[in-house]
Amino acid sequence: MDAVTLARVQFGTTIVYHYLFVPLTLGLGLLIAIMETLYVWSGNNMYKRMTLFWGKLFLINFTLGVITGIVQEFQFGMNWSTYSRFVGDVFGSPLAIEALAAFFLESTFLGIWLFGWEQLRKGVHLAAIWLVVLGSYLSAFWILIANAFMQEPVGYTIHHGRAEMTNFFALLANPTLWVEFPHVVAAGIVTGAFFVIGISAYHLLKKQKDQELFQRAMKIGLVAALLGSIAVIYVGDLQAKHLVQSQPMKLAAAEALWNSENPASLSLFSIPDQQHHTNTVDISVPYALSFLAHDSFYGKVQGINQLEAQYEKLYGPGNYTPNVTIAFWTFRLMVGAGMTMALLALVGLFFLTRKQLEQRRWFLWVLVLSIAFPYLANTCGWVLTEMGRQPWLVFGLLTTADGVSPSVSPGMILFTLLLFILLYGVLAVVDATLLFKYARQDVESAESKLNADEQDEELSVTF
Repeated sequence: MDAVTLARVQFGTTIVYHYLFVPLTLGLGLLIAIMETLYVWSGNNMYKRMTLFWGKLFLINFTLGVITGIVQEFQFGMNWSTYSRFVGDVFGSPLAIEALAAFFLESTFLGIWLFGWEQLRKGVHLAAIWLVVLGSYLSAFWILIANAFMQEPVGYTIHHGRAEMTNFFALLANPTLWVEFPHVVAAGIVTGAFFVIGISAYHLLKKQKDQELFQRAMKIGLVAALLGSIAVIYVGDLQAKHLVQSQPMKLAAAEALWNSENPASLSLFSIPDQQHHTNTVDISVPYALSFLAHDSFYGKVQGINQLEAQYEKLYGPGNYTPNVTIAFWTFRLMVGAGMTMALLALVGLFFLTRKQLEQRRWFLWVLVLSIAFPYLANTCGWVLTEMGRQPWLVFGLLTTADGVSPSVSPGMILFTLLLFILLYGVLAVVDATLLFKYARQDVESAESKLNADEQDEELSVTF
């Protein structure tokens, strides 16, 4: 493989792996803050123990997320130096603010929260976890400002072959940002909710100690999952409508729509043939894509062939069509997983309100396995977002082929790619082992372990 392909595979591998941890940080942190709020508000010690139990799992996830995120920063300067030179004046500012403000806010108050249980008043300690949540959301916000610029460049001028920022507030008002950010936050809430739901279901099945605690945790998780799923579906619909204007090729690829239609049909199942620009199998719902794109059963949706011709006139000869098979199926896997999670949350709440949840053991096992659904949806969503934009790194300004470092050989990239795969494989085993170990423990064991860790830290500081 050439350097461009290897560099794409390497960055794709690292970002997908890193993004396994980000949504859980966004969602589980919020749920832990809610649990501690219930403790402070009610004075019920059970909510404190609940907070400690989930807090241990949050810390494991947060640590692995930080480790995997650092690697991406190096890749900008190593594999993608041409891209970094081109867009650094725009891209660098939000990333710098994220590191200096949002991440430090998040990590500092996480330390205060972890070691301040007995040292701080309840209200102050509660404020610390809410500031952790605020920091994690601000971190996602600034990173998505940078990503939104890649999807829809705004607030810049091209000077001496480089993109230079002319309007910082235009970056903040980027329309893509305001459909991306709430979608990511809502997806994070769903991820954290199903993490709580799945582990709570496991403990209810095993009938260990603290059944009431896990029943209440299950209720919190199911309510958050349902509300988060509704938000994901609503904002996802807004994203699709915005793609009609900002990146119509991505929408056409996600639907394997080769030629423009009015009204346009929504494909349920297709087997795209990219070589011949057709679908060998195509089962679709008439009018549905027009309704998705325009809130009307009549409305033109541009096809891949017509957009390819437009882009060749606008940008010059080339291939401006992304991998249609990947775009088509990642979109359906994402939507399918999202709909399934909404249905599971609704059914779970139905059983819970009727006091039948613990008797439906088969459904509890389904909820244990459902932990995987948000990870599938999140991964497919990011693959669609990034690969559906190809061949552009920055849409309309810089192609992926022109963004790779000219001095990095395929052999060098392959070596580091294999090294990353090995390293991430080890980290995956460590992460899974730790999460599985502490998730299976009863609350008393997890609480004792957390207190022991705090005492060890205090002793190390003393000596």
